[in-house]
Amino acid sequence: MTDDAQLDPEAVAPLEAELAALKAENDALRDQALRYAADAENTKRRAEREANDARAYAIQRFARDLFDAADNLGRALTAAPRETDDAAFKNFIAGVEMTEKALQGAFERNGLKRVSPERGEKFDPHLHQAMMEQPADDLPPGSVIMVLQVGYELFGRIVRPAMVAVTPKAAIGASPQAYAASADGGGEALDTKA
Repeated sequence: MTDDAQLDPEAVAPLEAELAALKAENDALRDQALRYAADAENTKRRAEREANDARAYAIQRFARDLFDAADNLGRALTAAPRETDDAAFKNFIAGVEMTEKALQGAFERNGLKRVSPERGEKFDPHLHQAMMEQPADDLPPGSVIMVLQVGYELFGRIVRPAMVAVTPKAAIGASPQAYAASADGGGEALDTKA
């Protein structure tokens, strides 16, 4: 057989069909291999991200255990008298202050930040936990009045929200003057038996 010889068309047709089937199978296998490679890469990235998160947030549980100690140091400093003649007591207070400062420094070096809103700051339910409402004439509704317990965040994630007292939202309906008018006897009697 020479190169110029033509093949029988009946013999070529099944070979061309088989070639087309093999090309389609090759394309399908290439597509499947690419999908498996992409899936493996996604799994690798997910595992790396989870490992990084685990390292970053590993101290979260340990830090929660230390929050009570930090709170107690703060309470001790708040309750301690500042004006005293006893040198030993002054040194004791200085030691408690240094201990609290060292603990807060360790928190900051490990990514823990204090969440302690200022008076008048707007209440943020993502950072604060409202423990009570208290009226304040000098602050708008929904503002922080005082911090009852500082909170902490770790790399942007709240570990413990700051516990705060807030001003109440404006009451819908009756105003305080309406209640005062009815309390002094000048208003109408209300039937509360419904």
